Amino acid sequence: MEGDIFSGIGNGSQIGVDGKVLQTFQKSFVQVQNILDQNRLLINEINQNQESKLPVNLTRNVGLIRELNNNVKRVVDLYGDLSNSFSKSMDASSEAESGGTTRSDGKKRVGFD
Repeated sequence: MEGDIFSGIGNGSQIGVDGKVLQTFQKSFVQVQNILDQNRLLINEINQNQESKLPVNLTRNVGLIRELNNNVKRVVDLYGDLSNSFSKSMDASSEAESGGTTRSDGKKRVGFD
């Protein structure tokens, strides 16, 4: 995937994640960017409506602001999911490298860490 946001990572083995994980990350980042692009348009429209001071436009802003708020919540959720996915992939990679018997601090794994 030349030219994408992960092009400097190579095949993923350098940081212990596989191609499927990278595809998932890229898909999520694209979703986030699309939402942020939509938010930019919403903010521009909200500002124009506010400047017009027309009652119909000010009323329309209520719905636009709700949509903007929902989009922000979606972005937060996507970043939360990305963070969890990344942590899990790093944990799995670390466990695979150590054979699942030791933790990163060198201690034996016993039950839950």
